Amino acid sequence: MAKPLALDFDPIARADELWKRRWGSVPAMPAITSVMRAHQILLSRVDAVVKPYGLTFARYEALVLLTFSRTGELSLSKIGERLMVHPTSVTNTVDRLERAGLVARRPNPLDGRGVLASITTRGREVVEEATRELMAVDFGLDGYDEEQCRQVFDLLRPLRVTAGDFSDSAGE
Repeated sequence: MAKPLALDFDPIARADELWKRRWGSVPAMPAITSVMRAHQILLSRVDAVVKPYGLTFARYEALVLLTFSRTGELSLSKIGERLMVHPTSVTNTVDRLERAGLVARRPNPLDGRGVLASITTRGREVVEEATRELMAVDFGLDGYDEEQCRQVFDLLRPLRVTAGDFSDSAGE
C-alpha cells in the first residue's frame, strides 16, 4: 500500500487556490485531480489485497467476470467489452492468468478464429478468497458508508454515460 503523505495541508486545495489566482475559478480542476488521486489510493489498496494471490485488480476483475458467466468461460472479445479495456490488455491479462493456472484457453467452437478463456478450479478458489478479503476492507472505501458509496456511483454515472460506456436509457 502507498505510504501516506501526511502533509499538513491539502495539496489539491492549495493547487485550486493558486489556479484561481492565475486562471480563475475552474471547479473541474480540483475535481479531476481529486478523482485521479482517489484512483491512485484505491488501486494501491485493492492491489495490496490481491497481490498475495498473484493478481492485480485488473486480473481479479477478469476472474470475477468469468465466475459471473453461466459456463465459467467467455470469449476474449466479450471480456474486453465487459471490462471496457483494449483487446491487447485482455490478451495480456488472460496470458498471465493462464500462466498462473487460474484460467485455461480453448478455441471458440462458434468462431474459428476466436478464443475462450475458462476459469479453472484454482481460479474459482482464488477469486473467492480474494473477494472475501476485498469485502472485508470495503474495496478500499472503508471511510464511506453505504449511502456515500451509492452517491459516489451516482455522481460518476453521468461521466460514464457521456463517455459512451452505455446508454442512460439502458435501464439498470
